[in-house]
Amino acid sequence: MESNDTNKTPHRIRQSPDELMAAEVWIFDLDNTLYPAASKLFDQVDWNMTRFVGELLNLEQIEARKLQKQYFREYGTTMRGLMTCHDVDPKEFMDYVHDIDLAPISANPILTEALAKLPGRKVIYTNGTTTHAENITQHLQIDHHFEGCFDIIDAEYVPKPATGPYETFCVRFDIDPKTAIMVEDMARNLLPAAALGMTTVWLDTDVDWARYGSEHGHVHHRTVDIATWLNDVVTGVQPVSYTHLRAH
Repeated sequence: MESNDTNKTPHRIRQSPDELMAAEVWIFDLDNTLYPAASKLFDQVDWNMTRFVGELLNLEQIEARKLQKQYFREYGTTMRGLMTCHDVDPKEFMDYVHDIDLAPISANPILTEALAKLPGRKVIYTNGTTTHAENITQHLQIDHHFEGCFDIIDAEYVPKPATGPYETFCVRFDIDPKTAIMVEDMARNLLPAAALGMTTVWLDTDVDWARYGSEHGHVHHRTVDIATWLNDVVTGVQPVSYTHLRAH
């Protein structure tokens, strides 16, 4: 007989606050997720990528920008494209692009309080680096809420949404996907999470390229404000979102 325990029900999409609060693990993306995309903080990283490409290949800004975006589309990250096509040292690239000013973002009391009240383990899974994640979360004063970070180096430089690193991530942090919830701003990055049995939360930042794939059934919840959405969950209010109830 099937168990009524939410955590043990295979491929169950968690919908109510009680079901969401019963999750054992919360997985958060970093950039444009734990801080607002409207801050334009990631724009600094993005333009640093363009400058890196321009300096590396002696290209004018327009051509460097075009090539950077081509690599992003074809390889999942600009870095992966540069590694594949130009044998770029990933550490050199990441150190360069993450040299940014954090002044545009600040601690969000609603997010901080929600994370404190949210039961379960909390982990970051990012296409960036752990160092970058630590800099951001320390600046936001939320670093103590997370037990660890799985970054692009841990993924052997294979970016989301490739499936293999998701499986490695789950093994590394001893996660049963059916007990986990993943929060992401890029809808396509939630596809492997849903396929593994996670409940997914898409943070719609009104960025066109981040919306790619959002119409499919692997997006279970949608929000435009992750702090408010989490606050609703921890206070027992049905979060404002939409759900797709298709089986994975």
